[in-house]
Amino acid sequence: MNYSAELKKFVTSQYVYSAIRITLATVLPCLVLAHFGILKEYFLFPLGTSFVALTDQPGPFIRRRNALTFAIFCFVLVALIASLVMNIKVLVILEIIVFAMFFSLIGVYGQRLAAVGSLSLVVLAIFIDGHLTGENIFKSLLIFASGCIWFLLIFLIVTTIQPYKLASQMIGENYLQLAEFLKIKANYYQKNPDFDKLTIQVIAKQVGIKNLQEETRETVFKTRTIVNESTTTSRLLMLMFLNSMDLHEKLMTSESDYQKLQESFKDSMILVNIHDYLNLLAEEITNIGISLQLGTRAKPIFDLDVELRKLNTQYFDVRNKKITPETLENFMILRQILMRISEITKEINEIYKVFSQNIKLAKSLSTGLDLRKFMPNEEKLNFRVLRNNISLSSSQFRHAIRITTALLIGYLFSLFQFLGIGHTYWILITITAILKPAYSITKQRNGLRLYGTIVGATIAYIILHFVQINAILFATLLISMILCFSLLKGRYFWAVLFMTIYVFMSFNFLSPGKVDIIFKDRIVDTVIAGIIAFLVSYIVLPVWEHTQNLDLMKKSSESNLIYFQSVMSKFLLESFDLEDYKVKRKNAIISLANLSDNFQRMISEPKNQQKKLEVVHQFVATSHLITAYTASLSQYSKNEEKYPEIDAESWSRKIESEMQQTSVLLKGEKINEVLKMESRLEPEDSSIDDLMLKRRTELEENEPLNLNDPNKISHLTELKNIHDVLELIYDVAKEQRKVIEKYRNESEPTPPQS
Repeated sequence: MNYSAELKKFVTSQYVYSAIRITLATVLPCLVLAHFGILKEYFLFPLGTSFVALTDQPGPFIRRRNALTFAIFCFVLVALIASLVMNIKVLVILEIIVFAMFFSLIGVYGQRLAAVGSLSLVVLAIFIDGHLTGENIFKSLLIFASGCIWFLLIFLIVTTIQPYKLASQMIGENYLQLAEFLKIKANYYQKNPDFDKLTIQVIAKQVGIKNLQEETRETVFKTRTIVNESTTTSRLLMLMFLNSMDLHEKLMTSESDYQKLQESFKDSMILVNIHDYLNLLAEEITNIGISLQLGTRAKPIFDLDVELRKLNTQYFDVRNKKITPETLENFMILRQILMRISEITKEINEIYKVFSQNIKLAKSLSTGLDLRKFMPNEEKLNFRVLRNNISLSSSQFRHAIRITTALLIGYLFSLFQFLGIGHTYWILITITAILKPAYSITKQRNGLRLYGTIVGATIAYIILHFVQINAILFATLLISMILCFSLLKGRYFWAVLFMTIYVFMSFNFLSPGKVDIIFKDRIVDTVIAGIIAFLVSYIVLPVWEHTQNLDLMKKSSESNLIYFQSVMSKFLLESFDLEDYKVKRKNAIISLANLSDNFQRMISEPKNQQKKLEVVHQFVATSHLITAYTASLSQYSKNEEKYPEIDAESWSRKIESEMQQTSVLLKGEKINEVLKMESRLEPEDSSIDDLMLKRRTELEENEPLNLNDPNKISHLTELKNIHDVLELIYDVAKEQRKVIEKYRNESEPTPPQS
């Protein structure tokens, strides 16, 4: 592992940048207040700052600004009502019901408002018993509101000074994810790879890439200054993101029959050499990502042209020595893989050229695409959307009921004084943090929260017991805050661990000498909240992932069919609409990732809810292969070469009939005879067989040609690869149809025995 690169990736990421901004925005007022000896009195100021900061999700400037403004309004309103009714238990219970339902339901409008809703419930938990407001409620609320507004001002200043920073960091992260994806793909060429494990890793990484691409799309395409401004920076960032999408497709095209390759070349080092070269490419992609996050111009680490020539030389050495009529097809497959690798290399070199663009050539960076077609869909902010989700058929409504139930139980539990619970709000905050719409995420967070709290509390306890120097404690507080906010999205255990440390440090500065009490209360409250959250998520109107499988399989099947049709249009009509193709490619990848993501969550659910797990897994795997093989085929749609030897019409009808049969079965309908007949078509690619026979005969009768030109690939090799890819797509589509037939048979009730 390249530890230097890993450290740079982390330090330059949007998460660390955001974490430092949040920490400074929170801590600087604390230092000023502490200097004047009034930190305890004005503690609500930094608290308000940190709450609003946590609602700031990546995205366009206007959406972020509006969400922060809405968050301030919600926080102050919730704090006001909670402070006014805190002594009337009946009203407190009513308040929990109303706020929990509303702030959970607004999650239907997307992750941004879901974050505002969750933090609003945390504010409710903080103010529910009046321990922070004291006697002068309105003064306390004014201080709290001022802290909230302070972060909004910080946000406005920073985004004005660095308007492109977030977009640049997010695009950089896309490249870093693609580098990790390529490293996984490279492992298929190692000696004795674990194919099943690698397939799982590839599918999981595809999900992560899709989620990040969607977030980046919103940030880049919906940010007016980036889309419309004719500045070099805006054009550069737009083109860099679109290039990352094309690079992603090229990385997907490297899908091959790896087991056959390993068997064919087990006595050669050529596959290991390919593995090493792909890792070099991954390092270059990582370098591009880090440079984008830093906001600097990237320069190549290696001379890729030299390294590629070495790899091609190694291939031709093996080929010229070992090619025979029997091994001809194996070398054709390997030659095609090297051509794909060459395309990836060319794409990376092009990206470096974009980086080195002269500022005077800004206009040459125009994409020429209608970017509105690539924008992500989202729910509009109108009451009808909210009203339509007030139903037990809505997963968000069921989640709102679970949150409400759990918070009520947590609050009622805290009223039993004999249990000695010292901090009511910790139970409610922990419930809000753990309980998520998906049972699998709730289960995972529950464990991570408990372990992170115990480990973090233990470390904090030891530090506070042995360290008495305030400067060291303050430095620990700062570092813990930055690491907590940096890791909150991707490393929840570590985020909770550092959160617990900085909470302990904060309480120690406010109330020195009470570490024993805080240690006991923090762990006890976390355990209680975890138990409540787990039981409620399992018992109260759970939404199991298997109920989503059918809809997601339908969407994936339909998207793959449309994607395939778009690619085949070049072979059938000799025309190719690049923009339309890219939109359909995007939809296919998104549908596949949504299905894969749902399947992964399903694995974490109770065994009795993992309905038809094996069948769904087979469908996910075959969907992934269809998308990848279609991406491979698309490379031939974009060049000017003609392939009249391919019976494109028959192949198209044959493959589409299998995909359509799958869609028909998923809809619960019967397959008509026309589709069955279409799937039995035999494409007339006999000329390819004749050419292959002729080539084998040449190899038998003559010495093989001593080839060494890496830039030339025979027309026969291309034809053979297109034919093989079409055959692979058909075989996988047929296998997928059989999987769904099995799925349908298991779903239909067995008729009663007479």
